[in-house]
Amino acid sequence: MWNVKKVVISAGCIAVLAIGMWAGKYLITVQKYKDTIKKLEIGTVDLSKVSDGKYTGGCDALLISAKVEVTISNKKIKNIVLLNHKNERGKPAEVITDRVVEAQSLQVDAISGATNSSKVILKAIENALKAGQA
Repeated sequence: MWNVKKVVISAGCIAVLAIGMWAGKYLITVQKYKDTIKKLEIGTVDLSKVSDGKYTGGCDALLISAKVEVTISNKKIKNIVLLNHKNERGKPAEVITDRVVEAQSLQVDAISGATNSSKVILKAIENALKAGQA
């Protein structure tokens, strides 16, 4: 009977230790994510310097990431396809691609309630446009 108690107590201690390690790792990841988002700045891209074609760009902020394909024709953004968007509650931000096409600019308002995903998608678009600069 005593051996059973030892096994149960040992298993419980191992489980508590494992959960504690997982929680610690998660909290570190969340802090890095917050720092990454805080430092994320959306620049401007001169479309007159972007060659016609299709360009891909991405942005990874740990808990949120995005990959886009941007089509440029006659120095204008014709289309943006969101190839991948890893998000928590940021799905509403996916409409930001339409706003960028309409405005022909990255300087559009973030989607309320999905600000971080909006920033990550905008940064992915910026990176794609920079890939097409001559």
